[in-house]
Amino acid sequence: MEVSIDLLKKLRQETSAGIADCRTALEDAKGDYEKARKLIIERGLEKASKKEGKETSQGVIASYVHQTGKVGVLVELRCETDFVARTDEFKALAHEITLQVASMNPEKVEDLLKSPYIRDPKVSISDLIKQTVAKVGENITVAKFTRMQLGE
Repeated sequence: MEVSIDLLKKLRQETSAGIADCRTALEDAKGDYEKARKLIIERGLEKASKKEGKETSQGVIASYVHQTGKVGVLVELRCETDFVARTDEFKALAHEITLQVASMNPEKVEDLLKSPYIRDPKVSISDLIKQTVAKVGENITVAKFTRMQLGE
């Protein structure tokens, strides 16, 4: 089946999946964009599950201070290589996790991972991390975080 270049570009832009993965998904879905998008997500989550357990020794420490200046967060987010730590996807994930910690105030990393994502309660933080793992191709872990609030 011949895949439309425009559809291929749109799917790649939306999912950040590789061109070959997008082409395969569109071919498997017989040109149905929504079905192909779901296939990309499913296959990405399968890849992410295979990455679990790999050592994460690189990463970033992300920070967030609420506009009121009364809540601040530091998150240590780890990945396998420095290359991935510098990607926009990884940095965006780190920022989203700092926002999550600021708003939800979890006590432990396990609580954070189970909590519903503030922008989409149907998705947990663990699922959000898996989605990014599927995009960047490396294991990602939250090593630790600290939340400070004025007066606490």
